[in-house]
Amino acid sequence: MKFIFSACSSAFLIRPALLSMVIFTVSACSSTPSTPKQQQKAAYAMPDKYSAMVVDRVLRDGGNAVDAAIAAAFVLAVTFPEAGNIGGGGFMLTHMNGEQNFLDYREKAPLTASRDMYLDSEGNVMGRSSLIGIRAAGVPGTVAGLWSAHQKYATKPWAELVEPAILLASQGFEVHPKKSEGIPGMIEWFAGEVNFSSYFGKMQDGGVFKQAELAETLRRIQLDGRQGFYQGKTADLLVQQMQRDGGLISQQDLSDYQSVWRKPLLAQWRNYTIASAPPPSSGGFAVIQLLKMKELLAQDFAGVGVNSPQYVHLIAEMEKRVFADRAKYFGDPDFMDVPINELISDSYIARRAAEVNIRDISTIEQVRPGLESANTTHFSIMDQWGNAVSNTYTLNWAYGSGVVVEGAGFILNNEMDDFSTKPGVANAYGAVGGKANEIQPSKRMLSSMSPTLLLSDNNVEMVIGTPGGTTIFTSVFQSIVNVIDYGMTPEQSVATSRFHHQLLPPELITMSVSLPLPEETQAELKQRGYRVTSHEWEFGDVQLIEQSTGVMRTGSDPRGIGVSGVVN
Repeated sequence: MKFIFSACSSAFLIRPALLSMVIFTVSACSSTPSTPKQQQKAAYAMPDKYSAMVVDRVLRDGGNAVDAAIAAAFVLAVTFPEAGNIGGGGFMLTHMNGEQNFLDYREKAPLTASRDMYLDSEGNVMGRSSLIGIRAAGVPGTVAGLWSAHQKYATKPWAELVEPAILLASQGFEVHPKKSEGIPGMIEWFAGEVNFSSYFGKMQDGGVFKQAELAETLRRIQLDGRQGFYQGKTADLLVQQMQRDGGLISQQDLSDYQSVWRKPLLAQWRNYTIASAPPPSSGGFAVIQLLKMKELLAQDFAGVGVNSPQYVHLIAEMEKRVFADRAKYFGDPDFMDVPINELISDSYIARRAAEVNIRDISTIEQVRPGLESANTTHFSIMDQWGNAVSNTYTLNWAYGSGVVVEGAGFILNNEMDDFSTKPGVANAYGAVGGKANEIQPSKRMLSSMSPTLLLSDNNVEMVIGTPGGTTIFTSVFQSIVNVIDYGMTPEQSVATSRFHHQLLPPELITMSVSLPLPEETQAELKQRGYRVTSHEWEFGDVQLIEQSTGVMRTGSDPRGIGVSGVVN
């Protein structure tokens, strides 16, 4: 869904009275934008209409991209509870005042976590212990991250940016049919092991959904900033939940948590500078490797159409090698040395590209780490001064661990599953890890989140990202290529079928559930020896802003319920 606003409008509001209150809390409506004539338009691509409306209003009121991102993130913690959060964590990539920066507010393992905490006495992984229940939760980072972003870049008062979320929590929001339809399946998934259904079961009925406890938690955050979450009543409620249910997060875990500003990965690709996520994300390196490998294989891609059999085969061969490196080398850079400069060097990527088998499926024996001889949500924002935010944050699986902090109303993540619970054993996304990503106290778990910017002459020309677990960076890569190499608009790019391959099993290609590969492509791939099937879930909800031609264009993935727009 896409809206282009030239004046303040509430024509698309389902509940005008309530949502007008939400919007006008941030700013009184003006018939003319506050943007000076010499400044450019602003734009956004958001995962739901509530975050889109709040971002539109903040931008229209003269707020910058980080102001809008903070307001949106808190709103999504209310209206997008399957992934938007204050009980999870994520990454924010920024281009502010001509400078790129990367905020790591990824969750951490509790101080009492241990390497083998999910293994039984015989060394086998214990059921769903890293996915469901209190012990699956890492120390949340979202509130600390948003507070850090506010301190560094924001121009609007913190309290003002949190207020729309409070109103939506206390007075309610209209549950989208896609959300209500999914709740019975989640209740079945959690199987009564946690308190999820007592808090969110009513969402299956649709209508207006209110969250009084969450509203009070947000008020404490509004009044006291990060301390309103990591200290005081909210922290007490979280620790009490841990003590009741046998969890690990302590008051010290909360008080010790800090988000970290890191240098983003930067690489030259054609006439662009790619800015993307550094470790503990594997996403940035993967996007860079894939884009550069495709360029090195340009002769093999010549005349090859998007999603044709040969296109899918070549991309799958490239992705095999990316996932081999991911499993071997990636973990928390505060705990280990990730050889990132080597992994994104031109010489190394050229060697990996040369290993691609142009016609046949590489076997596992042929794909080794090369230095040796799903639910998340994303939003993209650009402001009127050319600043940009690409933000991906998550609870990991849909609705995280399923544990709601009683009295506080927010869901805890299940990010501990993103560690290697046992080397060589796949996690919920089918990704296999090793020692580099083993569980250690206070360590950040490996991620695939890939908030990404494309810049030309230090001007942002694309802002992109998506949820989807290990499918994130393959989706980001394919969406960039759709626009840059195949001339698609953002709307066309995000609506095109996507596919995924992640090394194991070596012959398996999965594809979009609702937008599958062409039947002729599937048939020929099967003749080549591939297994082609729909992914286990509908992966990806790409949010894309692009202005390479000087015209600002946006696209929100039709697989989701997102809204994108341009603010004139």
